[in-house]
Amino acid sequence: MKILDISVRLDNGTPSYPGDPLVAVEPVLTLENGDGANVSRINLASHSGTHLDAPRHMISKGAPMSAIPLSLLMGKAMVADLTGCTEIGPRELLALPLRGVTRLLLKTGNSRLWKAGRFSPGYVSLAEKGADCLVEAGIELVGIDYLSIEACRGNGDVHRRLLEKGILILEGLDLSGVKPGMYELVCLPLKSAAEDGAPARAVLREL
Repeated sequence: MKILDISVRLDNGTPSYPGDPLVAVEPVLTLENGDGANVSRINLASHSGTHLDAPRHMISKGAPMSAIPLSLLMGKAMVADLTGCTEIGPRELLALPLRGVTRLLLKTGNSRLWKAGRFSPGYVSLAEKGADCLVEAGIELVGIDYLSIEACRGNGDVHRRLLEKGILILEGLDLSGVKPGMYELVCLPLKSAAEDGAPARAVLREL
């Protein structure tokens, strides 16, 4: 059974969304300096790298991370290849066989942006009408291969349209090595006091 890691590596070169704290990893104890062990300090935001958005992220009284059932983050998921499109709207989504799909991962040209080493504002995003289409299709979790599912110029409406309907948003995926099709998704966010979101390790298992 092949396991595909679709998480991005957290290091000092990992891009961060504008305004979010930068990822910083540094050693604080080292065996070379005579310390008893190697220990590192990791500084990051709740939305660094591969991460999950809880409704609380954009809705003041939305469900917090601690209320999200892990069962929503594990199970069959479709990887849809939308490479080549510049924005994801109803036309792109209605062309997909979404019947019976509850977890949808959107593979775009964004996956190549991780190699840039800096934030790229021109990433492919989901349009507002595309978000409405996902709501109508009964999607419960949607993922995309960059730091935000919404355009950098967005006002938060795409997030709110999804989160208000209880659709979880999994951002910061790397789907460059994944072929389109059905997989089993396993996504486990950090259990922390941050209720707006959390970094996660996400993998796909071939069915």
